[in-house]
Amino acid sequence: MAKIKITLVRSRIGSDKRQVATLNALGLGKVNSSVEHETSPQIMGMVAKVQHLVSVEEVK
Repeated sequence: MAKIKITLVRSRIGSDKRQVATLNALGLGKVNSSVEHETSPQIMGMVAKVQHLVSVEEVK
């Protein structure tokens, strides 16, 4: 499985509480925090819900 690096690039202040919960589930707290996850349909679905707040890059 490929790995992706997810970085929170915009503040979650003013976001819907479901989006904040999704960011918490991904492990993103503060702006510019990053996490690495295995690529899976569940993770990609979570990223799609908050795509306006995060950036995603593939890790080799």
